[in-house]
Amino acid sequence: MAASLLACGIDPKTSILFQQSQVSEHTELSWILGCLTSMPRLRHLPQWKMKSKQKSEGSVGLYTYPVLQAADILLYKSTHVPVGEDQVQHLELAQDLARIFNHTYGDFFPEPHALLSATRKVKSLRDPSSKMSKSDPQKMATVSLTDSPDDISLKIRRAVTDFTSEVTFDPVGRPGVSNLLLMHSATAGITVEEAVAQAKGLDTGAYKQLVAEAVIQRLRPIREEIERLRTDRGHLESLLTKGALRARELAAPVLQEVRQRVGFS
Repeated sequence: MAASLLACGIDPKTSILFQQSQVSEHTELSWILGCLTSMPRLRHLPQWKMKSKQKSEGSVGLYTYPVLQAADILLYKSTHVPVGEDQVQHLELAQDLARIFNHTYGDFFPEPHALLSATRKVKSLRDPSSKMSKSDPQKMATVSLTDSPDDISLKIRRAVTDFTSEVTFDPVGRPGVSNLLLMHSATAGITVEEAVAQAKGLDTGAYKQLVAEAVIQRLRPIREEIERLRTDRGHLESLLTKGALRARELAAPVLQEVRQRVGFS
């Protein structure tokens, strides 16, 4: 994960990159925020409803995970958080918890706001009604940053579309084709309208080749940089260790103030 983030452009000189598990303040604040969260509030979050159905019976860790996400955000008094569309409701929980804490213990946490990119959600290549996810059991459903060009071409060639050959953007009526247009737009740095224009005269089979080429070109330097970074594990571990120290310097005084306000110290 660290190699992937660095390869995608995260600069450790201007950003703090660390393992959450190495900063214990996250879990302690999560427990405090959990005491301010109702069970019905968590039960209605989309991730719990979706994954608990998949596993028949969800775990407590899955159930309370959105509270930990809120702690991750509020611990650093974040004002803006880059998220996908599927995470907006979880960010709204963080906003709610900030308001509840501030109302109960005095103004302290800012309410974080979402930063959404033009491509708010990429859908599964096998089921365009659901999001693309690295945890999807169907390997053909997800394009990974480390996929080879051949793997990317195969996955996109087998992407679920429909029986209409013309390429048009209609997220409701044609979710599979529309997902390909969004992927093309995002990876080529063009608008959806421009992607549709480039697809003019192509059937969906030929258009899939165009999309695959755009994805391959966009991911090639990232994949190569991930491979390079992975060869120096010591460098990655050193970056994460330094990042954890820097994160703790920010997190510790915030948690100390929280502890004082709730009466723990």
